[in-house]
Amino acid sequence: MAADEPGRSAKIEPLRKARPCPECGRPSQREHYPFCSDRCRNLDLSRWLKGSYAIPVTEDESRADDDGRD
Repeated sequence: MAADEPGRSAKIEPLRKARPCPECGRPSQREHYPFCSDRCRNLDLSRWLKGSYAIPVTEDESRADDDGRD
């Protein structure tokens, strides 16, 4: 169809906007989204697997579970 005609091309929109990599701040790449590279993606995975990411629990929150309800 029009693919063989010079000067004509389809306008393609990217699926996602490039965002800063959560590890280093460089623009994200489509293959590694939301990271910029395989290295940054693996660094984040390593932190998850080591348990570095955790939700802190305070003493008051643990008492809410033991408030005497039966």
